[in-house]
Amino acid sequence: MKTKHYILATLTGAAMLWGGTSAYAQNTAVPDTMAKYILTPKAPDTPRINGAKVFGVRPGSQFLYTIPATGIRPMTFAAKNLPKGLKLDPKTGQITGKVKTPGEYTVTLTATNSLGTASRDLKIVAGDKIALTPPMGWNSWNCWGDAVSQEKVLSSAKAMVDKGLINHGWQYINIDDGWQGLRGGKHNAVMTNAKFPDMKGLADTIHAMGLKIGIYSGPWVGTYAGHVGSYSDNPDGTYDWVEKYANENYRFVDPEKKIKHGVNYHHGKYSFVKNDVQQWVDWGMDYLKYDWNPNNVYHVTEMHDALRSHDRDIVFSMSNSGPWGDAPQWKKMVNCWRTTGDIKDTWAKVYRQGFTQTKWAPFVGPGHWIDPDMLVVGMVGWGPKLHYTRLTADEQYTHISLWSLLSSPLLIGCDMAQLDDFTLSLLTNDEVIEVNQDPLGVQAMIVAQDGNVVVFAKPLEDGSMAVGLFNIGTKDTQGSVTWKNLGLRGKQKVRDLWRQTDVAESEEGFTTQLAPHGTRLIKIYPGNSREQATSGR
Repeated sequence: MKTKHYILATLTGAAMLWGGTSAYAQNTAVPDTMAKYILTPKAPDTPRINGAKVFGVRPGSQFLYTIPATGIRPMTFAAKNLPKGLKLDPKTGQITGKVKTPGEYTVTLTATNSLGTASRDLKIVAGDKIALTPPMGWNSWNCWGDAVSQEKVLSSAKAMVDKGLINHGWQYINIDDGWQGLRGGKHNAVMTNAKFPDMKGLADTIHAMGLKIGIYSGPWVGTYAGHVGSYSDNPDGTYDWVEKYANENYRFVDPEKKIKHGVNYHHGKYSFVKNDVQQWVDWGMDYLKYDWNPNNVYHVTEMHDALRSHDRDIVFSMSNSGPWGDAPQWKKMVNCWRTTGDIKDTWAKVYRQGFTQTKWAPFVGPGHWIDPDMLVVGMVGWGPKLHYTRLTADEQYTHISLWSLLSSPLLIGCDMAQLDDFTLSLLTNDEVIEVNQDPLGVQAMIVAQDGNVVVFAKPLEDGSMAVGLFNIGTKDTQGSVTWKNLGLRGKQKVRDLWRQTDVAESEEGFTTQLAPHGTRLIKIYPGNSREQATSGR
């Protein structure tokens, strides 16, 4: 390769940009040094509409969409050509109601503040599919584990609004394992324990913020954390182990510590899936994480059918380690499926979770996404004691860049009430988020590898291409990609997506320096024009 034919970028990885190696964050406090690694420019004060450009809803289901817009407040909103049945609150930007007639509706959204007006189209698709782009939100497990509570969930919801993440397209607040009490109530469903005194009230509050809420379960008699699952060994939905082993929150606890998770690892004789789903619908749930291993088609089909029997759109996320041999089934029945075990805040885990996903690409697209697990940035800890992520700054850039290229759900795993400026900058870069939320919904593939440099590429709807150059080694290195690697023709511009600036123009390719475990996430545009593709030249 003759490097003189390429543009050598002078802007490099986070560590190199600042003239040093990325610091590891080993303590429980947010390191003061992290702020200097911020690459994301501050959003302008003028209005800008962000987030997904397409939104799916099933006809007759409750609709909730909050227009994600940055810029100084107060801000007013408008929407032209809303389908019949929907209405917009001009002060909050929340669109609510029900679309009864199937079809595709192009709606022009407008956001206005004292400095100007911004407009952008949103395609609303009323049909059989939801989750037309990967879900974006928060999940409680990686920070709170079983110590999750209604207060902690509400705190994260408030932080999603107060810290402005809602203005970049983040919308789900998902409760993981740890909310469950015993069966009972109107439907003989799993009710809440003392940590969640009012689940319906919590859901209503979160919806009023313009956000959505999710819940957790599994088809064993007990969950991974030792709480009641959607099956029972008894026909009345009681659990023999509760009286002997359960603590005050009905979690299985073996005082002799001889039984790990107690009764978890089997499917009981009696299913209460329909009971539980009815209760979640009554509460107003929008997302389900259904967790066990090994995943099987029978229990996935049962839950799919139960969810679809109601006129509420609930994203169905299957966990964990879905067998690749059943991928055609997951594509048909679930919106997201975990392809791995649980993530941790180490490079080894991020590498193992993220760089092994290309075999799933044929099954990924609008309405069905692979899930290599949640984001381990910020204050994590799996409850109740938290620590700042052990990933370096460059490893965090790699983490977010790769998950965006893979079209993975983006689920924040930290305590959002303690978001520091660096972590916030990772989660609010709209040009990076656009890669994840691209309506075409193509998963990135590895197009080149040279030693420790791995190049992923993801075609985008507008004909451009998102490319990530990753250094999986422990030493500084140079990485390159050629237009021939990518199948691109002619002169192309190169845009650095983290810095949101054009950095090069070339007819051959692009070369850059890469820090250890670092990345360079770029967009190459305009791509191949239709005229070039059809002219025969």
